[in-house]
Amino acid sequence: MSWIPLESDPKVMTKYLHKLGVPTQWGLVDMYGLDPDLLAMLPKPVLAIILLYPVNPKLENYKVELESKEKESGASSDKLYHMIQYVSNACGTVALIHSIANNLNQIQLEDGELKKFLEDTKDLSSSERGEKLTKVEGITNAHEIFAQEGQTEAPAEDEKVLYHFIAFVERDGSIYDLDGRKPFPINHGPSSPVTFLDDAARVCREYMKRDPDEVHFHLMALTANE
Repeated sequence: MSWIPLESDPKVMTKYLHKLGVPTQWGLVDMYGLDPDLLAMLPKPVLAIILLYPVNPKLENYKVELESKEKESGASSDKLYHMIQYVSNACGTVALIHSIANNLNQIQLEDGELKKFLEDTKDLSSSERGEKLTKVEGITNAHEIFAQEGQTEAPAEDEKVLYHFIAFVERDGSIYDLDGRKPFPINHGPSSPVTFLDDAARVCREYMKRDPDEVHFHLMALTANE
């Protein structure tokens, strides 16, 4: 099974979230860099960071390294909402779901497809959640609509896409990497609501350092709308 990939466009993704029942007071914005001055310009609060990165051997090796360290440390939290991605090109939707589902203490979802999906899957395993997503027509159809709304022509469903979305959130005093291609959340160390943005920048730099010649990274923040 394959979907048309979402473009890394905060305006389109924000419209998608609102369609799914996220209140209009929340939305996505571009991040233009990781320098403190640029981070300070973001609307507050920042609830999640979404990173789009290229899938290449260097970053795939880093993915394996993170999974191995996490498995050894056992530092992950079972309180996090995490799901496995079973649909090709669904990573944008999975990253959005991870961002929203782990911030329900601040985001009061309206009745809609996402609220129902999260209620139906809250007690399921990561794999069961991912399997459930493949059968939810409301989210599937919304993804397809907004995948066509980017500034560039949408690729075909079966076209190989070499980029991947992941999300970062703070939970219970740690910053976590939530990725549908990883079997569990990755704990990247201590964090707090106050330091989350700086901590997320640190983790994103670690991704970028794995391939310093690569320029195709893109960052968005889930924030309060100005």
